[in-house]
Amino acid sequence: MNKNTAQQMGSEQLNIIEATGVYKSYPLGEVQVDVLMDINLNIKQGGFYSIMGPSGSGKSTLLYLLGGLDKPTKGSIRVKGKELVGMEDEEESKMRRREMGFVFQFYNLIPNLSVEENIMLPILLDGKKIKDYEKDLREILEVVGLEDRGKFTPRELSGGQQQRVAIARALINRPDLILADEPIGNLDSKTGTEIMTLFQKINLQQGKTIIQVTHSQEAAGYGTHLISVRDGRIC
Repeated sequence: MNKNTAQQMGSEQLNIIEATGVYKSYPLGEVQVDVLMDINLNIKQGGFYSIMGPSGSGKSTLLYLLGGLDKPTKGSIRVKGKELVGMEDEEESKMRRREMGFVFQFYNLIPNLSVEENIMLPILLDGKKIKDYEKDLREILEVVGLEDRGKFTPRELSGGQQQRVAIARALINRPDLILADEPIGNLDSKTGTEIMTLFQKINLQQGKTIIQVTHSQEAAGYGTHLISVRDGRIC
């Protein structure tokens, strides 16, 4: 499947996220600093979106708002038809665990846990039974190319392998949506290419909706849609 085909498919899909009139500001002394202003954005199910912009443009803040990790000052954000603004914290946490997977630049793995244990953390946090996900674990380890690393700890892995563990952890709860903040920002170019190829494979073969923040035009090229942010606005 080429990029044009993926774009055509994406245009026929329903919106998995709808952001309307979103603003975000932070207090700085006696003034309010506007970070995002009048954001209107639809994310279609099955798309691979890259958010790009210069440092300080608000792109990571936008990702955190779309993923419910932060709250807008004003506006509406709906994920799979559910309004995040005003949602109870417990319900929002449950949605993040079950409907979304997160991947960050510095992996956020627990160093004294094995690869398998790190991947299974969302299952434990959600109160589910590990044994019900053992088949999923085996399949996901194969998808990310770590079948022989399940008993290793993060300190025994390369940076690229650690990021693969983080991606596997994001997938274990079978979410429809993956959000990644600079997922290759801490990796060399060759490893970064391998990670982006893996994201593209997950998007095309599993139909996962992916939103990534990136500084890299090359990384953005693996996606199907580009969102440019400058001075707090989509341009």
